[in-house]
Amino acid sequence: MPKLAVFPKAFMNALCKDGSMQVSEWIELAVKLDIEGLEWYAGFLEMQDENNWSKFRRQVEDHGKVIPMMCCSPDFTSPDPAFRKNEIEKQKRWIDMTYALGGSYCRVLSGQKRPELSIDEGVKLAADCIYECLPYAQDRKITLILENHYKDDFWKYPEFAQKMDIFCKLVDSINHPFFGVNYDPSNTYIAGEDPIELLKRVSHRVVTMHASDRYLKEGTLEDLRKEEGGVEGYAKRLSHGEIGKGLNDYDAIFSILKGVGFNSWISIEDGVDGMDQLERSVSFLRKKLAIYWPDSN
Repeated sequence: MPKLAVFPKAFMNALCKDGSMQVSEWIELAVKLDIEGLEWYAGFLEMQDENNWSKFRRQVEDHGKVIPMMCCSPDFTSPDPAFRKNEIEKQKRWIDMTYALGGSYCRVLSGQKRPELSIDEGVKLAADCIYECLPYAQDRKITLILENHYKDDFWKYPEFAQKMDIFCKLVDSINHPFFGVNYDPSNTYIAGEDPIELLKRVSHRVVTMHASDRYLKEGTLEDLRKEEGGVEGYAKRLSHGEIGKGLNDYDAIFSILKGVGFNSWISIEDGVDGMDQLERSVSFLRKKLAIYWPDSN
């Protein structure tokens, strides 16, 4: 049966910007849930001190949990070679961070959708940078996972490979045993596309998954697409919500994943309205997993 992890979506500013929450506090909240792991974020303020890496790993493992996945946001589509080189070095440090925490998966992205960038140029820049990182990851037995992403919290432009055809083109251009897809169904809606269609196209490459449900607080998806080009961070009309009560069809998703032999990590991006909400999302996914992987332990 796939394993469940959680991500502190509700506490990103507190953990990454104003420091009003300590990572240890998040750990103590998360380990009370019916999960096996905690997905990590490279931008936690306290991760700047490498001495904390082993400390946090011990704290998590002392509770019988692990840190399987690292969420980070390299920006590989800049036309500036020096900028891209620096992003590659940052990605290697995040790989080191993942290794020190005992993780097996470290996210990569394409980069920002800069207005001057053509599709072919962007795909080549991103693929070349990812290939630069792959030997380093393989040496540490870390799999790099490319997410069909919407937009990093702190980026100006949305993801270059947000659209399905571009994402699939980038995935198809990278053939390596330590590379795979981190599938996020919610992000596909923001691209105005069908998450089930995307999953069918990349299911054989999926090695991890983000689970969430997505809502629009106001307006339509078309309104969101019109404004996304230059809005820093997530659009205000966009909201994460309780899993099982939004747009995603988890029966269809898990049926497809089960069919291709998926048996890895699913990390929950939820809880924006509190830990009770996150606990309900965990419970929903536990019940679904038991239906589709009934013979697994």
